[in-house]
Amino acid sequence: MTADEIKARIVSTLPRDLLIDLLDTAVARARQAHELIRDNTDLTGRSARGLEGQARFRLMEKGFQDTCELHGGMRLEGDVIPGTDLRYYQPFMRFGGDQPGVLLGLASIPEPKELPTENQSRLAGVTLNYRLTPRLDLEGDGGTAKPGDIFVLFLFARDPSQGGRLQEVAIGVIDARYQGFLAYETVETFMGAYAPPSTESEPAPESRPLVTLKKTPKAFRPPEQPDSDETASDPAE
Repeated sequence: MTADEIKARIVSTLPRDLLIDLLDTAVARARQAHELIRDNTDLTGRSARGLEGQARFRLMEKGFQDTCELHGGMRLEGDVIPGTDLRYYQPFMRFGGDQPGVLLGLASIPEPKELPTENQSRLAGVTLNYRLTPRLDLEGDGGTAKPGDIFVLFLFARDPSQGGRLQEVAIGVIDARYQGFLAYETVETFMGAYAPPSTESEPAPESRPLVTLKKTPKAFRPPEQPDSDETASDPAE
């Protein structure tokens, strides 16, 4: 599967509005973590940054799962990748119904385009990307992986110069050896692969008024730009 084919799978499986809401959630949770530590502790420096990093990821993890569920994602059941003995401990959300789909996870990255830290959950997840072909003999429906699923990560990099801000939010697919990205794009760029939502109103039936209100599509809003007066912070995760 080429990078273009991987992208096509993601676009056909993950709703456009899901990515918009995940982006909004990531921006909001990063700000929330910063304000939580700033306003409720007397920690400064390295201690404050470390605690903010932990709070940020946990808040984002909860927001990630809630947002995915609102858009039809199902959390992978159990704590073992089906067909293997590999355990995971983070929420993996599946999209795709009965067809080969996407198992979506969350990860922070040190810098844009850098791989996230190898942990047990992600190492288990990337096993699904071995040659990106069906290789698991799996059964069942709902919250379980299926043959042909690929493992995709919703990635975020904090802004080291601005507390409570994100430098980049991206979609990435890591190879099965965890040595590099098979595909990587910022969410803003990735959104260009989706067809623009229709702005036309449906024709009014004879039984309805001739004038109807036009339906307004949900606008795509990229992450906010850092403000120059924000206090610098460098949380570690």
